[in-house]
Amino acid sequence: MNIDDFQQWVKNYYEERGWSELDIFIRIGFLAEETGEVARAIRALEIGRDRPDEVAGSLDEQKQELTEELGDVLGNLIVIANKYDISLESILQSHRKKLNSRYTDSN
Repeated sequence: MNIDDFQQWVKNYYEERGWSELDIFIRIGFLAEETGEVARAIRALEIGRDRPDEVAGSLDEQKQELTEELGDVLGNLIVIANKYDISLESILQSHRKKLNSRYTDSN
């Protein structure tokens, strides 16, 4: 699946469930929450979890958890991009151009 197809799939999926209709500030809250869950998954991978109510998973399980949390972040980013009619392809191109202009031939 290419990035445009995935963006359209997320759009359809979220619209079918009414999730795209949430206020943008609620969506930003969800993005912040999911970003925290990415941080928690990375912590588990890097230094472990030491809470007695949590079971330490295998490396593969921890990586799967991180993969799922990164997907949740991506889903929220796509909903925000869709709200403002911005394609992920244009985001990728813009980011690449910004980094290249900032760091190429400037050092």
